Amino acid sequence: MTSDHFRPFETALDRNRALALLRQAVAGADDGELFLERRRSEVLVYDDGRVKTASYDASEGFGLRAVCGETTGYAHSTEISETSLKRAVPTARLAVGDGGATLADAPAATNQRLYSDADPMADATFPVKIDTLREIDEFARALDSRVVQVSATIAASIQEVEILRPEGTLVRDVRPMTRVNVSVIVEENGRRESGGHGAGGRYALTGLIAPEHWQSATREALRIALVNLQAVPAPAGVMDVALGPGWPGILLHEAIGHGLEGDANRKKTSVFAGMMGQQIAAKGVTVLDDGTIPDRRGSLSVDDEGTASGKNVLIEDGVLVKYMQDRQNARLMGVPPTGNGRRESYAHAPMPRMTNTYMLGGDSEPGDIVADIKDGIYAVGFGGGQVDTTSGKFVFSCTEAYMVENGKIGAPVKGATLIGDGATALRQIRGIGNDMALDPGVGNCGKAGQWVPVGVGQPTVLIGGLTIGGSAT
Repeated sequence: MTSDHFRPFETALDRNRALALLRQAVAGADDGELFLERRRSEVLVYDDGRVKTASYDASEGFGLRAVCGETTGYAHSTEISETSLKRAVPTARLAVGDGGATLADAPAATNQRLYSDADPMADATFPVKIDTLREIDEFARALDSRVVQVSATIAASIQEVEILRPEGTLVRDVRPMTRVNVSVIVEENGRRESGGHGAGGRYALTGLIAPEHWQSATREALRIALVNLQAVPAPAGVMDVALGPGWPGILLHEAIGHGLEGDANRKKTSVFAGMMGQQIAAKGVTVLDDGTIPDRRGSLSVDDEGTASGKNVLIEDGVLVKYMQDRQNARLMGVPPTGNGRRESYAHAPMPRMTNTYMLGGDSEPGDIVADIKDGIYAVGFGGGQVDTTSGKFVFSCTEAYMVENGKIGAPVKGATLIGDGATALRQIRGIGNDMALDPGVGNCGKAGQWVPVGVGQPTVLIGGLTIGGSAT
């Protein structure tokens, strides 16, 4: 693997000629840029006592964009060369037509750096990583005789981008990413259950593969699996639900966050369209999207259009005060960009996307929130789910949840799903804990076929009257 820096204007393109071609592509347009990227990634998976995957991938290319009104022209190539760029210009210009627009102001310059630009794949040798995975497997099996299968993953990547804008500005960002995951399957009396845990972020791999970290993650994965081994079928019906801190913020992200992205509101396909300044949530609910938290998985020093990431308050004390914006939708809606223009890679045009989305904590003690439930569910872990962003309706499956009766946490339940819609759930929040936490750093978000890393978070929250889908008879 190579450790040389990505410098396309030193090795593949003349910057002045590239700028001239970019200006040709965006002449008469509202906006546009040349986005260049190199990405390298490594994934090692140790499953059931053997190395299942050991992959190393490298890719690079450019994307050329011209934006005119609501139309975007986009061309991309895996070959970074003047010849390829020349071929891309006519395609990008298809969006411009006769032109006549004036280029929008460039993003403000920034010096913020939210993470190291060191290569996380160079933190440890391949043999060390394999030995670590093997040790995780052995450690998990030694913890409990009921462990029948262990899967462990070490992943690291580095993304290097350069964004050339028509006014001549060149923006550069180097984005590391690491992750370690452990999952176990336990068996008792013919019944099998699983549990998993992991962590990651934009930092070195060293801390994640330290024994104190992966041993803690392995114990947590085993704990969840053993809880599920004792779980009883979940009840069904309309109940109060307490959501635990941290990762349960994925419900906030999916059921509410997507509805607060600029494109959905400009096109009026969001349930929150046209509600700026209105009370859309219970008093005390404040939701932020913050791409400026150092080292977090969803953070970006600059977004994929060159705009500095921001700490954006979306809902303040229950009132909708801001949408997340890229440059195109911000211009069309007459508001400033918020640093949320993101793309999966050079092969994709940017769109408004979340970074780290979370709810601020309140004043209540978490124990008091649970004690307020007469008959309901306490959900602390989530798996897959489905969301209709137009209506905000969601269905989420719980990976760890408990019955609550007369304020007391009871038996763990299996097969519980939460059913509702984001707008209603926001208004039915009755309690907000003082224990706000962010997730451990393993989340990804999909939208329009593009996947990007994100973060979520929240305190313990009590929602009145969610529908619980269960299997109890």
